[in-house]
Amino acid sequence: MQMAEENPTTTGSFSPSNSSLPRPRMVSTTSLRGWTEWSLTTHLSCDITWGAGGSTADLTLDIANKMQNMICVETMMHLTCTNMPVEKIDHALQTIKSNGIQNVLALRGDPPHGQDKFVQVEGGFACALDLVKHIRSKYGNYFGITVAGYPEAHPDMIGSDGVATPENYQKDLEYLKRKVDAGADLIITQLFYDTDIFLKFVNDCRQIGINCPIVPGIMPINNYKGFLRMTGFCKTKVCIPPYRYQLRLVLQEPIKDNEEAVRAYGIHLGTEMCKKILAHGIKTLHLYTLNMEKSALAILMNLGLIDESKITRSLPWRRPTNVFRAKEDVRPIFWANRPKSYISRTLSWEQYPHGRWEDSCNPSYFMRARARDKKLHDEWATPLNSIEDILEKFKKHCLGKLKSSPWSELDGLQPETKIINEQLGKINLKGFLTINSQPAVNGERSDSPSVGKLGGPGGYVYQKAYLEFFCSTDKLQVLVDKCKSFPLITYMAVNKGGTLVSNVGTNDVNVVTWGVFPAKQIIQPTVVDPASFNVWKDEAFEIWSRGWASLYPEDDPSRKLLEEVQSGYFLVSLVDNDYIHGDIFAVFADL
Repeated sequence: MQMAEENPTTTGSFSPSNSSLPRPRMVSTTSLRGWTEWSLTTHLSCDITWGAGGSTADLTLDIANKMQNMICVETMMHLTCTNMPVEKIDHALQTIKSNGIQNVLALRGDPPHGQDKFVQVEGGFACALDLVKHIRSKYGNYFGITVAGYPEAHPDMIGSDGVATPENYQKDLEYLKRKVDAGADLIITQLFYDTDIFLKFVNDCRQIGINCPIVPGIMPINNYKGFLRMTGFCKTKVCIPPYRYQLRLVLQEPIKDNEEAVRAYGIHLGTEMCKKILAHGIKTLHLYTLNMEKSALAILMNLGLIDESKITRSLPWRRPTNVFRAKEDVRPIFWANRPKSYISRTLSWEQYPHGRWEDSCNPSYFMRARARDKKLHDEWATPLNSIEDILEKFKKHCLGKLKSSPWSELDGLQPETKIINEQLGKINLKGFLTINSQPAVNGERSDSPSVGKLGGPGGYVYQKAYLEFFCSTDKLQVLVDKCKSFPLITYMAVNKGGTLVSNVGTNDVNVVTWGVFPAKQIIQPTVVDPASFNVWKDEAFEIWSRGWASLYPEDDPSRKLLEEVQSGYFLVSLVDNDYIHGDIFAVFADL
């Protein structure tokens, strides 16, 4: 690193600044320019690097924001002093604070490209210590601050012989202590390949009064040239105890040109290093991925720290890590297939569920439909000659014959949809174009592979049958008349212009998913309510044009047909409140 900030994929770890702040959640991820860090206390987080001289500042801020708020993984942003006047530093800090990010890795940084030495810019800081002091003095305890530690001393302290003198090593330790005393909460280390050096470094830190957590930086070897480049840049020793021979020699022949063999050796070495470190009582591992997460994941699997088959969620969606919405435990069902869209709409939410949504006409509440990609184009941009072609397209999606949908950000159908997909296919052919659904569930075990979507094992899941679809005005009228014979079915229908047809009150909130678990209150994470339905309808109708019709040329008849459906159909939300004996599809019989 130095912490190798010149390399845009070098990464770090995180710790909140005090116990009152939220801890990272257990979510498996790697960022575009990030890393995966696994803690034995089941915390997981991601951090985003900062290019030398702030060269990627805007991109870093954007990725950090999306990682925290879209992917819902606890995120830490790197921040360097290189070419960064205080105004730019504060802009970065204020930006991530406004997006609910609480963690920063404070670094001096490397010289910008083309420069040999770090030079303090006018109005900027000289070192990471200055940056730590500034963050603490201006932002108090809001930010958790991480700093870099160098088991072999900072590269600037290492001589031409590749070794830091005892005096330089001690100076570097004393400087590290000053950073911690100034307010740093956590230390993550430069990469190393000699675990004895790291363990000695930890002991030396403790001897001079550095008591905060020290996290080892483990960089799996993925290829020979990359290994030489990184160890050369960071001036890292490459010997493996107890044999004390050069790791470089191990990799040279016969495997240096065999990338798979080098990667396999790197996984083996990384696993053995981690085993030794964990055996000495270190509780957290920090793995640098360099955007090649497979080796890091393989090491964690070798250590028995992750098992994808046992990963569960406490809610049907990923738990928010944004500090401002950490207590969020309920969402409208309408965005079930478009979680990123929902997060975008509600980044600054204070309204729902504790109050009201803002004006749905507010431009900030409009989320553009899913961007065109090859799969969506291949599956949905086929000629449409009549409404029957549209019905057939929806039917194929419900039966799993299409893997994409303009109304979904997810790939394929959810497991529970397969329980009712045959019935869905039939009502689509009748002109009820479904975009969201869930079957009725009465006390299914929460670890069920089909409907166990919340809470983990040990509980029971309940849910009301739910359908959401588009239909013509004529079919809506027939459906409304039919619902009079089904008193436990509630519905809301609205067209693009805002005309509403409903048999529920304007303030009624209907819980449609809940879970019961030992020694816990009942979880009610999914609801249907008129206020959010009115907000969702703008996006749902807009997808007809921006998400589907726009896949065709402007003068294509298919495009005109889709726009006619958009302007003439209603969006309908239908709930069967009898989750024990009800049959929501009975409403569509004989229609």
